Amino acid sequence: MNPTAQAVLDLIETGSVTDLVTFLHGLDDDSRRAVARSLPAHLSERRRGGFEAERRIWELAPLYRLAGAACFGGAEQVASWLSRRELTGVEPKADAVHVMSVLRDRPLEWRRDLAVRLVRRLRPARSGSTWRRAESLRAWDLAAALVIDTGVEPPENDAFVSGWVLRMVERQWMNQGTPMLAGDPLLGHMLPRLFEAAGVADGLDWGRWSEGHLTIIGELVELARTGRVPRQVLLDGCVSRFLTGGGAAEAAPFVTLWRALRPEAAEIPVTDFVRVLPSASSPVVQLALEELRRSEALDTDLFAEAVQALTCRPEKKYVAAAVKWIADAPPARGAAAVAALAPVFDLDPPSLRERAVRVAVKLAPHTAEPGRQAIREAATRLPADLHERLATAFGPVDEPEPDPVAAPPLTATALPALPPPIASVAELAAELDKPLWPEDPARMERILAALVELTHRNRDAVVQGLQPWWQTNWRHPFEAAAYAYGISGFDEDDIPSLLLRCALAVVSPADSRKLTALLNGKSQRRRSEPAPYRFVQQRFREVISLFERVGTLPVLLATPTAPTGHVDAATLVTRMERLDGAEPLTYDFVQALLRLPRELDPEPAVRAEKLASEAGRRLAACLRAGGLPDPDVTWGLESFDRPASYHQSLWEVHARLAPPEGIPGPLAELWTLAPKPGYPTFYRNMTWWPPVMPSHREALAAHLLECLPWSHQVEAVAALAHNDGPVGIATASTIVIGMGAQLPAQRALAAEAILTLAAHGELPAADLGRAVGHMVRGEQVKLFRITAVLDEVTAAGAHAHVWTALAEAVPLLLPAPGEKARPGLGDLLKVAVRAAALTGARGELPGLAELAARKGSSLLLHEARRLHETLSAGAAYSG
Repeated sequence: MNPTAQAVLDLIETGSVTDLVTFLHGLDDDSRRAVARSLPAHLSERRRGGFEAERRIWELAPLYRLAGAACFGGAEQVASWLSRRELTGVEPKADAVHVMSVLRDRPLEWRRDLAVRLVRRLRPARSGSTWRRAESLRAWDLAAALVIDTGVEPPENDAFVSGWVLRMVERQWMNQGTPMLAGDPLLGHMLPRLFEAAGVADGLDWGRWSEGHLTIIGELVELARTGRVPRQVLLDGCVSRFLTGGGAAEAAPFVTLWRALRPEAAEIPVTDFVRVLPSASSPVVQLALEELRRSEALDTDLFAEAVQALTCRPEKKYVAAAVKWIADAPPARGAAAVAALAPVFDLDPPSLRERAVRVAVKLAPHTAEPGRQAIREAATRLPADLHERLATAFGPVDEPEPDPVAAPPLTATALPALPPPIASVAELAAELDKPLWPEDPARMERILAALVELTHRNRDAVVQGLQPWWQTNWRHPFEAAAYAYGISGFDEDDIPSLLLRCALAVVSPADSRKLTALLNGKSQRRRSEPAPYRFVQQRFREVISLFERVGTLPVLLATPTAPTGHVDAATLVTRMERLDGAEPLTYDFVQALLRLPRELDPEPAVRAEKLASEAGRRLAACLRAGGLPDPDVTWGLESFDRPASYHQSLWEVHARLAPPEGIPGPLAELWTLAPKPGYPTFYRNMTWWPPVMPSHREALAAHLLECLPWSHQVEAVAALAHNDGPVGIATASTIVIGMGAQLPAQRALAAEAILTLAAHGELPAADLGRAVGHMVRGEQVKLFRITAVLDEVTAAGAHAHVWTALAEAVPLLLPAPGEKARPGLGDLLKVAVRAAALTGARGELPGLAELAARKGSSLLLHEARRLHETLSAGAAYSG
């Protein structure tokens, strides 16, 4: 290696920045080229040294950067070297000073070229706080120093502008009370770009919350006052930014700047402000509205355009502002804009529609024919009373065609069919090699059944076929303690791990016994699982125990034959016959009984009478009785004391289970539930619960109620709807919890559950309404989410069921005299009107007539009157 190059490398390793800078200044062109050839190779070799070497490079980055800046010949070479990721971890300001010191002998045009290249390489700052963004702009200081030093015009780059803003913020913060902007050498370059660049908003008025602290906005206003910055440049820049569009956060500082400049009425660009109204962000629209209202240059045509744009905005406050603006205008001017009121006739709340009608009627004598025609066309969509008022003022209005009072037929989505059983060891090995998460009970049941049956046929073949899986997925030599105590992600309690242990017990019973012994020894530390999951665990553990003692069975009894988890009765008897008098596994047998359908043919019971085992006699008795009896389910609201900061509800819905007399061990445990209110239960996976007892829906719902509010696994509720058995208020309560879930996808699953049950004629609609009323009152669910789901399923054809539910819920939710109405109740009544009209419901709801008789124009009172009229058959439904 060249001696000079080696000397530079030695100084990088052991020297200081000062020593290296001094040495580099003394190099001639040949020595610089020699160093340039050596630097990349030296850095690459060091990077191969692993983590410690990488850390050392990070420490030496300032020296590497200096050597490259001084020795590489081309500006692009230097820019590339300074932009290398491993060399960017430097203190930016100090680095800029040092690098500038070794560049001072370069020609001016070369340095200008480097400045332009470095500016172009800047990338937008990371999202986050202002200081995080400033930290991420490490390359900005050197690029800025070169721009200032050479006087070059920097290329367009938003990152350069936002970097300038953030560095200015930092300077202001470090020098509180001292203006910084006026003396900044980059101000001339930055000022026009400030209104065009993305990413500048965070810094522009940073510090506004700190009393007496300078902001860039504040300094710009002061510079405009003194004439250092042309005031019109700032005003024009703000308008340009408003016309560009963008979100509220990006526009906010420019709105602040405009307000701080306090333009005179004559300075307001009315045409531009009218142009921003249709699509600008809310802060800009609010500013434009205020400025247009005080402008003296807004002619009638622009006024009409402005209010038309506002009435088409999605925000109701701007629609209301437009209506008021028209109402406040002189009659001739307001009449020229009366067509802008037409879109308001389709909007809620009713009070807004009614005010728009009042304004239109007032302006009718001054309105020309085009505006009158627009009002007449829109009036056909209004209720009868408003329709008549407009017809009187504007002339005959066509009668609207009544909306068809109809809804689509109910349909239920069918569950996918089960795949065929695994038929070979190779197929079993392939299934075990695939990830078992997320959990799919049907798939795991299929694998478990294949393990049992194939092992019974030829255990040696299974052991041989699973050798690759065993060698790949388990430690060798086997360390039971590592799985029991150490391996992250291995949980002896979850079903995928239990399934893997079943396969382990086939391939290596001795290793499995070691692991089981250790896990049993720590069983006291296991968390308390809910009863349905404990039941599933025990079923897998008894299979592990069977394989560990090198036993086999020809078949598992409880493997589902239907996607709901049901087991066909004839198939179950056939499986019992295959046992040839042997007793089945305990939990497998009880699981099979739980999975029997509710409707049973007599033929399997006749065949079961011939079974010789004790389990066979129990199966025969169960089939003769028509299946297992149902547990007793009781539901209630229970109060509890808990700090409001922990949970706002003072009431919780719970269901209790009690097994019928004479029900033995595992089943009695499963059907016993005595929850304690005020003690939330979180459980991570309820996927297995619906197929545990697919014929006892209400009992399963009781278990779900204990975990669902905290686990949010509404998939279990959707699966519950496909099950069989009694349905009541426990089932309804699980659906209500799903309806009130935070995520739209979870609420969609609750809607699916309603439609599935309704399509099968099984939805407990009255119970659903009672659950809605009590759980909304107890603040367990939010009314607006419930309303959205009920509206959705009404449109999907469940209108009769929704009306039955709301006939129970609405009286529970109506405000008593003198009581404040619950937010969102008006929207619920709107759904009730629709459901009642589609159903043709008639009658009275307790408290509704009294509410409808109250004076006022709120959405609640409007919908209360509509519902009362609909139930009284006094008015047709108007959609």
